[in-house]
Amino acid sequence: MQATQNVSHKEIARFDKLASRWWDPDGESRPLHDLNPVRLDYVAARVALRGARVADVGCGGGLLSEALAHAGADVVGIDMGLKVIEIARLHLHESKLEVDYRKQSSAELAVAEPASFDAVCCMELIEHVPDPAALVRDLAAMLKPGARLFMSTLNRTPASFGAAIIGAEYIARLLPRGTHHYAQFLKPSELARLLRQEGLELEDISGLGYNPLTRKAWLSRITAVNYLLSARKPA
Repeated sequence: MQATQNVSHKEIARFDKLASRWWDPDGESRPLHDLNPVRLDYVAARVALRGARVADVGCGGGLLSEALAHAGADVVGIDMGLKVIEIARLHLHESKLEVDYRKQSSAELAVAEPASFDAVCCMELIEHVPDPAALVRDLAAMLKPGARLFMSTLNRTPASFGAAIIGAEYIARLLPRGTHHYAQFLKPSELARLLRQEGLELEDISGLGYNPLTRKAWLSRITAVNYLLSARKPA
């Protein structure tokens, strides 16, 4: 079975441009640095990471991948951006951690290693792919029975348009203009439907709050802008 490519080359090029400063906490990836501890805690509260095999799909320069590895997980980090994967690999020389970074699509990993992971993380990727349903299908295929999927994305609301596009890209300039496309944002109900179609059981949806001035991030019951979710593959 041959894997198809569910990628946008424009999106890959956009993020590859950020590769050299990915690990700069005050650079263009600053929000990712600030959100990373909350995302890690969310995963760690639901999966025993020490010794677990975890896939980080759309890993970028490796912020979450390294955090998962530091917590004791055996991590495979995949991304279709060659430059961000190269930066992720280079940073391992500094961190002294072990992560298996690959320039590989979700479809390719799902075909190569089906039902192989105790947890799969896919943060801020689904709003950048041409076919969200195909991505969820790939993620579900990677999970072992009883394993969990963790995703984060942006809700499609006026609040998210104001915060993620007008605020972050145009006013505060925390992100390069054009990073997000409002029409590609998914409401929680829409993503939940995609999960159900692949036989996954939604366990939790939590809002992800962020104050760019104080650089504080937190879990919230408000999902109007950014949200995290956990879903389980039945045993």
